[in-house]
Amino acid sequence: MGRARDLARYSATRLALAPLMLWLIASLVFLLLRVAPGDPVDAVLGSRAPAAAKAAMRARLGLDQSLLDQYLSYLNGLIHGDLGEALINQEPVRTIIGRTLPASLELSVIALVLAAVVGLSIGFSGIARPEGKIDLGGRLYGLGTYALPPFWVAMLAQLVFAVSLGWLPVGGRFPPSLLPPEGSGFFLLDSALQNNWAAFRGTVRHLILPAGTLALLLSGTFTTALRLNLRRTLRGDYVEAARSRGLSERQVILRHGLPNALLPVLTIAGITVASLIGGALLIEVTFSWPGIALRLQEAINQRDYPVVQGIVVVIAALVVLVSVAVDLLVASLDPRVRY
Repeated sequence: MGRARDLARYSATRLALAPLMLWLIASLVFLLLRVAPGDPVDAVLGSRAPAAAKAAMRARLGLDQSLLDQYLSYLNGLIHGDLGEALINQEPVRTIIGRTLPASLELSVIALVLAAVVGLSIGFSGIARPEGKIDLGGRLYGLGTYALPPFWVAMLAQLVFAVSLGWLPVGGRFPPSLLPPEGSGFFLLDSALQNNWAAFRGTVRHLILPAGTLALLLSGTFTTALRLNLRRTLRGDYVEAARSRGLSERQVILRHGLPNALLPVLTIAGITVASLIGGALLIEVTFSWPGIALRLQEAINQRDYPVVQGIVVVIAALVVLVSVAVDLLVASLDPRVRY
């Protein structure tokens, strides 16, 4: 009962803090957009537009109101799920997010899975012979991939595999000669469910370079985290006790060392989701991937307040939800987190 009560209290605290985090992020984005240099009306109409046209647009957009009134109207819209309309074409922000978010999620999920598989495999490979050549290679891989500039790796991958070898497309999400599958917006899932294998193959070919590049940049984090935590775990008293009972080194690592070493790695995986947002922006721009990060960059350049606010709030909500879910999962597996 005591452990269940502690878990319930910890879960309630984390869930209660999530709306507060979203409110702080939404408020900060609202304030930063208002104090940043530039005028969204000039971005839409041009700096030489008549003053009357500018005043009319300010009134239509509510920019002629006080900052407090704009803020309260903004919060009221968020509470009711209204993210506003784009300044450029008056398209609902929810429609823009619904069109671009699946592309980013598909890219991020594939990249995260690849990064975890590659990174954990390399991190685990050097445990049998610590300080050996394989272990040294794993350390160099973890440090090297973490320090690589994303834009440089992306352009190098394009130059080698798309331009020089011609194996893969330079950019884009889908072959222009085919019609994209209709449905959820996740092309891999939609094409597989519709048995449209030509579309499936085309989606995979366009995913390989951006997802592989992003996975390479993230995999070093998993390599370093697993290596450090597994080595520290294998020096624990309970591991020595397991060895003294006659268990083989393989049983000690797989049954006692690895499960405990993976708990911190699970937390890092949750944090890596936030890193995907920053990394995905450069990857999407370089590979012309029509995702939410690329649309965010366009909205920032156009000073499109509603689009920027809506996209940032949605991204923040996803990051907060994933972080809370990972924290609750780790707390349920490790009682020490709840104290």
